[in-house]
Amino acid sequence: MNELDRTKELETKGIGALLLAYALPSVISQVIASIYNIADRIFIGQGVDAMAIAGLAITLPVMNIIHAFGSLVGAGSAARMSIVLGKKDINWAENILGNSLLLTFFFGAIFLSICYGFLDGILGLFGASELTLQYARTYMLIVLPGMFLTTLTFNLTGLMRATGYPVKSMFILVGGAVLNMILDPIFIFVCHWGIAGAAWATTISMASTAVAAIIHFCKKSSFIRFRRHAWKPRFYIFKNILLIGISPFSMNVAASAVVAMLNSQLLRYGAELSGVYGEHAGDLAVGTYGVCNTFCSFIVMFIIGICQGMQPIAGYNYGAGHSDRLKGVLILATKVNVLVGSVGAFLGLVFPTALASMFTRDVNMLQMCTPAMRYMLVMFPLIGFTITNSHFFQSIDKPWVAITTSLSRQVLFLLPMIYIIPPIVAALGGQGLTGIWISVVISDIMGALLAAILLYSQRYVLKNNVTLRTENN
Repeated sequence: MNELDRTKELETKGIGALLLAYALPSVISQVIASIYNIADRIFIGQGVDAMAIAGLAITLPVMNIIHAFGSLVGAGSAARMSIVLGKKDINWAENILGNSLLLTFFFGAIFLSICYGFLDGILGLFGASELTLQYARTYMLIVLPGMFLTTLTFNLTGLMRATGYPVKSMFILVGGAVLNMILDPIFIFVCHWGIAGAAWATTISMASTAVAAIIHFCKKSSFIRFRRHAWKPRFYIFKNILLIGISPFSMNVAASAVVAMLNSQLLRYGAELSGVYGEHAGDLAVGTYGVCNTFCSFIVMFIIGICQGMQPIAGYNYGAGHSDRLKGVLILATKVNVLVGSVGAFLGLVFPTALASMFTRDVNMLQMCTPAMRYMLVMFPLIGFTITNSHFFQSIDKPWVAITTSLSRQVLFLLPMIYIIPPIVAALGGQGLTGIWISVVISDIMGALLAAILLYSQRYVLKNNVTLRTENN
C-alpha cells in the first residue's frame, strides 16, 4: 500500500462508516484499558478489605496527574499528526513521532523522581489517613514505573490510530488488559500478595503493551516509523504538540486537584455520619467516591473512545479544508456519545447497588454507594456532549476553547459547589454528604451549558473551509 493511501480514506469514505471503523477499535481499546483499574478494584475489593479500596481511591488523583503528562504529549501528538497527514507531509509526521517520544521520556523522568521522593506527602495531600496510607503507598511504589509505561503506550497507540492502524492499536491494549486480568487473581488469591499483587499485575501488563507499541514503530513495514532525522529536537514541534495537548493535560491535573479537595470534604462530611456507618465513616465516604468514580470512568472510556475515533477524521479534514466533513463527524460523534451517556445514566439509576457490589462486599460502603451512584450518573448524557466538544476543538487545533470546555465542569463549577452546597443541604435538614453528590449534578449541568455556548461561538469553523497554520507556527 502506498503510504498516503493509508490515510486517504479519511477524506473520501462515508462519515458513518469511517467513524465506525476508527471509533470501534478505540472504544474497545479504552474500555479494555480501563480494566487495568477496574480489575484491580474488583479483586482488591473481594480479596482484601474496604480500607484497601479506600487506599486505592487515594491513588487515583496521583495516577491522573501521571496520565495528564501522558495526554499532554499523546493527545497533542496524535492531533498534530492527523492535521499534517491531511497536508500529505510524511517527513513532518515522522518528526512528530520522534519528538513526541523525547517529550514522553522527559516528563516521565521528572514525574517519577518527584513521586518517589515525596510519595507519603503527596498521598497525604490527596486525603490518605493513617488507615489508608499503607495501602496507597504499597500500591504506588510498585505501580509508578508501570504508569510511565502506560503514558508511553497511550502516546504511541494514539499515533498508530492517527497513521491508519486503529485495529492494531486496539489489539495491543487488549492484550495488556487480558494479561492484567489473568495475573490479578493469581497474585492476589494464589500468591496472597494483597494490594501489592494487583500493583505487580498492572505493571507487568503495562510493560508488555509498551514493548509491543515500540516494536510497531521500529518495523520497516509501518506507515510512519522511527527514523534518524526524527530524533532531532525541534522546538516548534514541541510547542505545537504541547499547545494541543494542554487541554487534556489541564483537565487531568484539574481533576486531581479537585479530587484532593473533594476527598477532604468527603472525610469531613462522612465523619459526621459515624453514628450510622461506624468510626471510619469518613474513609468509607472516600472509598464510596472511588467505587462510583470507577464505574463512571468506565462509561467515560466509551465516550473517549468515540472521541478518539473522531479525532483523526476531524484533524485530517481540518488540515485538508473539508468543513462539511468536519461538521458531519462532530454531529455524529455527539449523537453517539449522548446515547452512551444515557445508557450509563440508566444503569446507575436502576442498578446502583448491583454495580457497587462488584467492587466491595462491605455493607456500609454499599449503603453509601447506592444514592451516590445515582447522583453521579444522572447527568451523563450531558457529559457525553461536553467531552465530545472538548475533544473536537482539541482535534482541530483550538486549544484554548478545548481547555475552557475541559476545565469548566470540574474547576469552574464543581470545586466551588462542594463548599457551597453541603452546608446549605445540612441547614435544610439533610446530610452534608448528600450535598456533595448534588454538587456533582449541578456542575454537570453548568459544564454542558458552557460547552454549548463555546460551540456556538466557534460555529464559523464548521461553515467555512479552514486553513492549516504553517509548519513553523
